[in-house]
Amino acid sequence: MPLTGIEIFKLLPKKNCGECGIPTCLAFAMNLASGKANLSACPYVSEEAKSKLEQASAPPIMPVTIGTGNRAVKVGGETVMFRHEKRFENPPGFAVIISDTMPDAEIDARLERFKKLEYQRVGLCLRPEMVAVKSDSGDAAKFAALAGKVKDKSEASIILMSTNPDVLAAALKACADRKPLLYAATKDNSDKVSALAKESGCPVAVKAASLDELADLTTKLTAAGIKNIVIDSGSRTTRKAFEDQIIIRSSALNKKFRPLGFPTITFPCEMTDNPMKEALLAATFVAKYGGIIVMSDFRGEVMFPLLVARMNLYTDPQRPLATTEGIYEINNPNENSPVMVTSNFSLTYFIVSGEMENSKMPSYLMVKDTEGLSVMTAWAAGKFSADIIAPFVKKSGIESKIKHRKLIIPGYIAAESGGLEEELPGWEIMVGPREGAHIPAYLKSWKI
Repeated sequence: MPLTGIEIFKLLPKKNCGECGIPTCLAFAMNLASGKANLSACPYVSEEAKSKLEQASAPPIMPVTIGTGNRAVKVGGETVMFRHEKRFENPPGFAVIISDTMPDAEIDARLERFKKLEYQRVGLCLRPEMVAVKSDSGDAAKFAALAGKVKDKSEASIILMSTNPDVLAAALKACADRKPLLYAATKDNSDKVSALAKESGCPVAVKAASLDELADLTTKLTAAGIKNIVIDSGSRTTRKAFEDQIIIRSSALNKKFRPLGFPTITFPCEMTDNPMKEALLAATFVAKYGGIIVMSDFRGEVMFPLLVARMNLYTDPQRPLATTEGIYEINNPNENSPVMVTSNFSLTYFIVSGEMENSKMPSYLMVKDTEGLSVMTAWAAGKFSADIIAPFVKKSGIESKIKHRKLIIPGYIAAESGGLEEELPGWEIMVGPREGAHIPAYLKSWKI
C-alpha cells in the first residue's frame, strides 16, 4: 500500500528549505503522496529514505519512454482524471501499422507519409511519432528485415508486434538501439518476453483477455524487476475499450491500484474497417485515456485534426502558450524598417507576424514577455505598460539596428503612448491598428 502524506513526512529531512519549490516539508510530503511531486526534487533526502519512499513518490501511472532521439515518446506519468484538475502530462503517441506481408510499395508509401505529415501551428511542430511493425507472416527473418528497414528509413519510435518470442527477438536485433516497445507479453509467453525485455532494456506491452488477467501479468513482470510496462486490456469493441480505459485510469489514480498503474495502448485500427470511424475512435482515445494509439494508416485529413486535438488537450490549462521574448526580423528588414511591439502570447505573435509577412514590408517585431498573456489581458494586469515596455526597448538592442526612433504600439494600449514618450526620450510613439487584419495596410503607409 502507498504511504500516507504523514508517513512520508516522517522520512523527510524536515528542513523546510523550500529548495524543492514547495514551502514546507509537510506540503512536499502531501504532494508526493498524491503523485504531484517527484522525490528527486528534495536535495537532502537520505538514501535510506529514498528506498522507502520510492513507491510512494512514483506517479500513480508509471511513465514509460519508447524510442530514442527526436521522436521518442514518453507516455504515462498522469496524476489526474480530468484536465481541469491540474493538467495532462504526456500526450499519446500515434502509430501507423506496417505489416511484413504488405507489398514493398505500400510499406514505402506509409513510411513516406509518416515523414511528410508534419504541421507548424502556434510555434509547435505537430507530427506522429511511431511505427508499429507487425509480424503477420510468422517469418522471423522477414520480420527482422522489415524492422531494419523502418529503422533505416525513418526516425520513428518502433513497436514490434508479435506474440512469438523468437520472432520478436529476431526483429529486436535489427533495431535494439531504438529501444522499441515489445508487443506483447501474454499469459502464455510472459516468461520469455519479459526475459527479452529485461535483457535488452526495452519497454514491454502486456496483453490480456481481462483486467484481472492484466493485473496478474503486470504483477508478475514487476516482481521480475520490469518497470517499463504498457498495458492492453485486449478489448476491441468501442464500448468495452472505452470502459476499460476509464476503469484502468480510475483504479490507478483513485484507488492507487498499482497493477493497473501503467499507460495503455489502444487499437482503433482493429475496431473498424471504416477510416472515418477509426478517426473518431482515435479522437476518443486521445481524450480517454490512450497512451499509444495505433492506426491502420496515416492520412492528412485525419492526422491534422487528431494532432490539433491532442495539442489542445495536452497543453497546460493554467499556462498559456508563449513565444520567446526578443526581436524578430520579418521580410529581411533594414535600418529604415518599421518597428512594432506586441505581447508574447503565441496566438497574438502568430497573428501579428503573419499579417506583417503578408504586407511584404521588411519589419522588426519586438515581442515582450508578458507571461503568455494577450495584449489587452497583459495591459489590464499591469504587465504591458509604459514602464515595462520602455526598459525592454532600451535593453533589446533595437537602437543599433535602425536609424529612426519610431515605435508602433498596438492600438489596444494607445493609452500608454504618452507614458512611453516620457520613458523613451527622443522616440516617437505611433499607435498601430487594434486588429491584426489592418496591419498590412498600416505598414504600407509607413514613412520615416
